[in-house]
Amino acid sequence: MKTTTKNATPLDAAAELENGSSLLKQPRAVWAVFFAGIISFMGIGLVDPILPAIASKLDATPSEVTLLFTSYNAVMALAMIITGAVSSRIGIKKTLLSGIVVIALFSALGGASGDVWTLVGLRGGWGLGNALFVATALTAIVSLSSGGPAKAVILYEAAVGLGISVGPLVGGWLGAISWRGPFFGVAVLMVIAFFAIVFLMPSDGKKANPSVAPVKKTSILDPFRALKHRSLLIFGLGAALYNFGFFTLLAYTPFVLGLDEHGLGYVFLGWGLLLAFTSVVMAPRLSNKFGTIASMCVMLILFALTLFAMGIWTSNQSLIIVCVILAGAFLGNNNTLITTAVMNAAPVERSTASAAYSFLRFLGGAIAPFTAGKLAEVYNPHVPFIFSGVFVILSVILIVWNYEHVKHVNEVEGH
Repeated sequence: MKTTTKNATPLDAAAELENGSSLLKQPRAVWAVFFAGIISFMGIGLVDPILPAIASKLDATPSEVTLLFTSYNAVMALAMIITGAVSSRIGIKKTLLSGIVVIALFSALGGASGDVWTLVGLRGGWGLGNALFVATALTAIVSLSSGGPAKAVILYEAAVGLGISVGPLVGGWLGAISWRGPFFGVAVLMVIAFFAIVFLMPSDGKKANPSVAPVKKTSILDPFRALKHRSLLIFGLGAALYNFGFFTLLAYTPFVLGLDEHGLGYVFLGWGLLLAFTSVVMAPRLSNKFGTIASMCVMLILFALTLFAMGIWTSNQSLIIVCVILAGAFLGNNNTLITTAVMNAAPVERSTASAAYSFLRFLGGAIAPFTAGKLAEVYNPHVPFIFSGVFVILSVILIVWNYEHVKHVNEVEGH
């Protein structure tokens, strides 16, 4: 039986790896998208090491600077609703190139900006470009891959992990020269990625993987219709709640660590490497042995406990560093587990389910950073971590409370 894009998951891909099949024998077009994907996902953690520097140079408060994450995630959340409709009409290649152009343009303008509010707005434009690219990259890799959809999924997950882990390191090194450096750096790398895809990626309709069904035209209402399925709604709301913790960690922790750009870059590099490793290697094994839902809830509880520890011992720099890096393992596992659950949650197209889920989870990621900054300003540095830890616990309660509606993801054949 042929594997379709809709049914392929990171867990399927791990099974193929265990069977000894190679991921490296891919067309050049796949590697072009892979490279662009790394640069695109760098945007999530790229600004982490330079947040204190931006606050200092642009005379902004921590809560104002955290809006760089808020605008980025808010625009991504809204744009996820339209990406399916756009790519199904203008084609995968044009959608990828459009996203790259938007990212390059707004990151370059961000590097040239002179005040924090202009930078916040331009970061939102970056989020639009990222939504167009990210929502289409998986489909592109699967369509172009010569080794089957499941194997292509793990290439996508590898690009995600490398981008998230390398982003803070690049941000730290370029940010040590100037806070503007990471913005200009991404713009240059995206220009390279643009030409790589132009020359290496075939026109839409020429696919190396014949098992992938043609892209169907979708409506912007399809993701909202998909949320009528309670299981998908539960996972989306759960992700929105746990993203309070995820983006509090990313956007607020740099202000309490007291490190320079290089130091912050190395700390979040460790975080990203653990996230990448666990998302690809550990999560499939946990799911196979204990089940997706149980593994997910344990990872969320461990992440919440980490946030509580950070909230209690906020002034202990060494402990905060260890907690940040350790949190990468819990987040990496959970990201793969919940993505796998979403793909099997409801009888809708994979792209539609992903758009609906991403809309909700990025809304959580939009609210959390600014909330964390404000709580620290109004109360004290401990409160944001405690507050976000409570939200992560609420995500566990939501999933457990609705277990009867989501347990079927443990039973889906092909995990």
